[in-house]
Amino acid sequence: MTENAKRKTKLEKISLPVEGMTCASCVARVEKSIKKINGVEDVAVNLASEKASLSIDKSKVNIADLKKAVEEAGYKVNLSLFEKDEKYSSASEDSAKVSGSDLLLKKDFLFALILTIPIFIISMIQMFYGIRETIPLSYSQLNKILLILTIPVIFISGKRFYKIFWNNLKRFTADMNSLVAVGTGAAFSYSVIITLFPELILKTGEVPHVYFDTTVVIITLILMGKWLESRAKSKTGSAIKKLIALKPKTALIKTAEGEKVININELIIGDIVIVKPGEKIPADGKIITGYSTVDESMLTGESFPVEKTLESRIFGGTINRSGTFEFEVSAIGKESVLGKIITLVEDAQGSKAPIQKLADKVAAIFVPIVIVIAILTFILWIILGGTNSFTFALINFVAVLIIACPCAMGLATPTALIVGIGKGAENGILIKDGEHLELAHKVKTVLFDKTGTITEGNPVVSKIITNGYDENELLKLAASLEKRSEHPLAEAIVNFADRKGISIPDPNEFESTTGSGLIGKVVDKKIIIGNKNFLSNYNVTLDYFEAKAYELSSEGKTVIYVAIDGKSAGIIAIEDPVKKTSADAIQKLKSLNIRTIMITGDNKRSAGHIAKQLGIDYFEAEVLPADKSNIVTKYQKKGEIIAMVGDGINDAPALAQADVGIAIGTGTDVAIETGDIVLIKGDLMGVVNAVKLSKATIRTIKQNLFWAFIYNTVGIPLAAIGLLNPMFAALAMAFSSVSVISNSLRLKKLKL
Repeated sequence: MTENAKRKTKLEKISLPVEGMTCASCVARVEKSIKKINGVEDVAVNLASEKASLSIDKSKVNIADLKKAVEEAGYKVNLSLFEKDEKYSSASEDSAKVSGSDLLLKKDFLFALILTIPIFIISMIQMFYGIRETIPLSYSQLNKILLILTIPVIFISGKRFYKIFWNNLKRFTADMNSLVAVGTGAAFSYSVIITLFPELILKTGEVPHVYFDTTVVIITLILMGKWLESRAKSKTGSAIKKLIALKPKTALIKTAEGEKVININELIIGDIVIVKPGEKIPADGKIITGYSTVDESMLTGESFPVEKTLESRIFGGTINRSGTFEFEVSAIGKESVLGKIITLVEDAQGSKAPIQKLADKVAAIFVPIVIVIAILTFILWIILGGTNSFTFALINFVAVLIIACPCAMGLATPTALIVGIGKGAENGILIKDGEHLELAHKVKTVLFDKTGTITEGNPVVSKIITNGYDENELLKLAASLEKRSEHPLAEAIVNFADRKGISIPDPNEFESTTGSGLIGKVVDKKIIIGNKNFLSNYNVTLDYFEAKAYELSSEGKTVIYVAIDGKSAGIIAIEDPVKKTSADAIQKLKSLNIRTIMITGDNKRSAGHIAKQLGIDYFEAEVLPADKSNIVTKYQKKGEIIAMVGDGINDAPALAQADVGIAIGTGTDVAIETGDIVLIKGDLMGVVNAVKLSKATIRTIKQNLFWAFIYNTVGIPLAAIGLLNPMFAALAMAFSSVSVISNSLRLKKLKL
């Protein structure tokens, strides 16, 4: 093992729940703080999921170090959620519920709203002289009332902004909270001075004008936006919630004392579980008694129930439809297929796509630049404003700060990724990270392994032709030798004989030549089975079958010759049936302007037949498994983004070499661990859907980033030149984040 490989094996991937992040600047700050720690790699902080995904070397760093780094950056690690997640108990279930912080956000918003309404009404009264004259209170008295009503909004509902601003100030950093705090704080402070010490600013005879309404409306609107944003963000994680909801709460197990209902968290490997019709299966295992049909659609996307008999593998979270059966538990919690899928989807949703790098770079310098622009705006309006220049400068200063809050920019990419990856999981498409979700939409050529990918991977006998022998007799003699062989083609012949109800005798003699054929004695008859060359070596004349064998092999079938007592007796044609959806998938990929290429070890004639049958653009025949990765490299050298589709086991080198490795699987451990995208259901339509999902997700991200950048690019100049009232700026800022999340949520309606 290389030093690099040894080092990699020490790394453990963890996910830290981080609280208090509000914008892209926060994300950049948390990432920067964690990256400084020795022993930490691959840090990705996600604003939408409020988690930091990272790999750590436990010999160099511990959770306390990470917690300290996050807190020094001004944020908080929720260790209670982290510990639950480590045990795989109910951490994700907790996240599926309304969190305490969300309830506090709602309470702060409603409290601010109750006080903002009278503040706004009183401020409006002051502006209309006709109404103003009917009220027996002076401007000074009304201002004092406004001050009293505003203070609770500032120090209770708005406390969060000022607290984070103060912590940032101590660290010489700034974020969205800093912009809100400085903007509203400046308007409030100015209004307090006018209310309590007007002689310090106002000239004799001036009508005092305060901005308490501006201050509270900004805070209320931003809190409203944050609350709506929080509610919308919770919907982006609905895929995880659906997966979690698949887990039953209890299991019925067999014990020495009889049947017993236990909590699912008490299940251990080796337990015997009884599952009745309509119940959810609580864990992975193998059936030991009984049979049934099981609905696996929640894992595979397959709508038809799957028949399960003795020794059949079953998966936790799937639903038993008909019979009652018992199974032995083989995997639980995070080690179960459902557990691995949940972990995989959570990790993927916490990853970053390369397209996000631009937003991250901008966010890192955005807030400091905005503060400079706001200060310059204030200074210029002081110089150029003339009468009431200070008031006008202050309002424009506040407007620039509020309109510039980069919340939408920070949410543009992660929300779309969370929804897109979740949508894939709901349809049996597991995308391991944002990078490969983005790459998939750039794929120009897809290479397909044939066996088990384009075809079913289960050879079957399709035709038997004899030369004067009874077909069943020939099959009985051939199956007698073949049942001693471990070759997949031998299994096809034996299974065919079993299905026909033929009794298969044991051979008297048996000898195998690997890759060529079998020879032996069955019921005193000498039997030779194998390819054409093998039988020719024993001087068996095969002219009788030559034309028919050529025709069958041209159709992609494998021809097995059978000789009895030195004479050619018949041929058995075996084929690996093409999956029902393969042809449709190939045509749909071509309609997306993607070239399709098949890689197979078959001879050129057989490969050509299948390629023509399915409409595949090109094929590479007679390819050894070890050479598949070289084929991928050959096409990559042409400058194309290449996807390789294989069964995830013997195609592993080619999958690793491809830009996007797509593993065909049935929810097995190997399939989940192989490839960048895993198709739980062995259906090539999953490749089409993965590409469509990638294109839709990247399109949504680009839309989000466009509106986020345009919003700030247009809004800041308008605010600076005095064309944008701070309250309208707050309203626009509040809804910018909600609009970005809402746009991402449209991906849930994508038809795959």
